[in-house]
Amino acid sequence: MSHDQGSLTTAGELHGRSLNGPTIKAAVFLGFALTVAVWAWSAYHLARQVAEVEEQSLAISERYKRGQALLSTIRTQLLVGSVDVRDALLDPDVTNAERYRHEIEDNYRTIDEALQRYIPVFDPLDEGDRIKQVRRDIDDFRATMLEVLATDSLSWPTNARVLLRDRILPKREVVMRAEDELQALNRNNYVQQQAAIAALNRATQGQVAQRFGIALVLSFGIAFIAVLYAGRLEKEIRLQNAREVENSRSLQRLSSQLIHVQEEERRHLSRELHDEVGQVLTAVKVELAVAQRAIDAAGGPPQALQNARTMADVALNTVRDLSHLLHPALLDDLGLPAAIDGYLLGFGERHGVGVQLLGDRMDERLVPEIEVAAYRIVQEALTNVAKHAQARTCRVYLQNLPNAILITVEDDGVGFDPKDTGQAATPAGLGLVGIRERILELGGTLRIDAAIGTGTRLTAELPARMRPPVPVDAQEQSIELQPSVE
Repeated sequence: MSHDQGSLTTAGELHGRSLNGPTIKAAVFLGFALTVAVWAWSAYHLARQVAEVEEQSLAISERYKRGQALLSTIRTQLLVGSVDVRDALLDPDVTNAERYRHEIEDNYRTIDEALQRYIPVFDPLDEGDRIKQVRRDIDDFRATMLEVLATDSLSWPTNARVLLRDRILPKREVVMRAEDELQALNRNNYVQQQAAIAALNRATQGQVAQRFGIALVLSFGIAFIAVLYAGRLEKEIRLQNAREVENSRSLQRLSSQLIHVQEEERRHLSRELHDEVGQVLTAVKVELAVAQRAIDAAGGPPQALQNARTMADVALNTVRDLSHLLHPALLDDLGLPAAIDGYLLGFGERHGVGVQLLGDRMDERLVPEIEVAAYRIVQEALTNVAKHAQARTCRVYLQNLPNAILITVEDDGVGFDPKDTGQAATPAGLGLVGIRERILELGGTLRIDAAIGTGTRLTAELPARMRPPVPVDAQEQSIELQPSVE
């Protein structure tokens, strides 16, 4: 008994330890969540770096395109300005000189706005100096054009070629070379920036590979830890299940022992009541009969001992009923059908329920433990019928199958919900719990068909183990040795 209690305590402690930590599902979910978090973190930083590189590359490309467009505008306006000076010098109508001056001023304002809007690809000092030099050259070229247009317009047709060749074209060439150098510098800066972006991309790819490698290692680490933890939990669960199975077997063995002890105690009490108390009450009845005859011979009252004889009869019947309920002698002497038939007769009289026994191929005797279990199953099922069913009729079927004994008890009572069978169990081993214990002990099966308002059908199947045949002389001797309580 102490061994069983120790097993139960160990299983309980193990169960408590298993419940204190995360379950297998929680461990797997936690590992999966951590893995997703690691990869999400890596993907976020990767996307952020790629976005930054793309944004920087796009900004550089936009600055380069805008810078080249502005430089092209400056170049175009310089050419237009030189064309305006040439047209003014060659125009025979000197009254148009003022118009050409306004056009040159407009060209200059356009060039000045383009220079103000020009943004280098990046801001090195040499490009800033180059822009300042271009602005000085453009101012000088503008001043030269305005000076030429400020000369005597009457001499323009004669001196136009000389003015253009000696004063306008040299200045324009200086500005063009400066502007070409600025464009070349802008292109070189763009190429350098693109090379820097390519290097940054390669560095980003390296960081991506490094971070993904770290994420992969962390993922494998998390998965390994989760697998180890899940394996430990699974091992504990298997150990716990094994202990629970052992505890269940121990409890089943204990229950079986208790049932056997109970049956032996009932058999013993039944025999004591039958042999001792029954014989004493029978002797009392005989003595009362002798005393009554003596009183009658002496002329006394003829019914002087009638009350005592009646009480002795009641006590004898009570002892007989108790002996039968504890362990019917018919079960040992005549077998299961006779014992159940006798019990049904008394059950119907006590509870006012119409009972019927139907048997099929029940001539052969079964081993004692099967007969006792079948009798107790019927007894406990009928006890439930009397207490809970409110039935008017009840039928008991006994059927001897090739390899099993089928026991069916059905009634027309109020029925019950099979989910609540635990509440229907009664104390002292009776009820459906007691029936299940007996059936499980013998390796049988139990089926309950019930519903509220439709009655109940209980079907128990026990293994059919037949009793070896007993010689006729031994049967007669056994019957002769049984004392009667009548």
